[in-house]
Amino acid sequence: MTALLSLRETPRNPEIELAEVPSPRRMAPWTAALALRTSREDHDQPLATGRLVVLHDPDEQIGWNGTFRLVAQLRAQIDTEMGGDPLLGEAVWSWAHDCLNRAGAGYHDMTGTITRELSESFGGLQLRGATLHVELRASWTPATPYLGEHLRAWSDLLCRTSGIAPQHYLEEA
Repeated sequence: MTALLSLRETPRNPEIELAEVPSPRRMAPWTAALALRTSREDHDQPLATGRLVVLHDPDEQIGWNGTFRLVAQLRAQIDTEMGGDPLLGEAVWSWAHDCLNRAGAGYHDMTGTITRELSESFGGLQLRGATLHVELRASWTPATPYLGEHLRAWSDLLCRTSGIAPQHYLEEA
């Protein structure tokens, strides 16, 4: 209950739209999930989207080293210059850690992957040309059942990867 209440009571970034969504049922006895998306769009698509899934197993699971595990994903449109940077993956991974640390989210055992994606559009009434996206999938064990700081960090990371300046409320955390 503490975990869910801490998520509900977390101050919201006005650049991020949140919605509760169905959560995976087989990964843990108790689960919850949130979908995130930037309110800013490009060609009727959000600049970034993401998910934050809360898994809870009072008996723990192998590799968690705790009773909670957070599983998160984000996909953000990036500019072509950034997409060509050979250190993009390392930078985004570092940003994830920076955002968690800045929000005061205690965590350990963080793992993940980063993927770059180039999409080219053809035909149709509106040609968008090529778009570049970066996708981050990560999981980590929170140090406490208070998860609001983790949601705040993931919201900040969505903004950061899509080029939206972080909101002032994040600076105060």
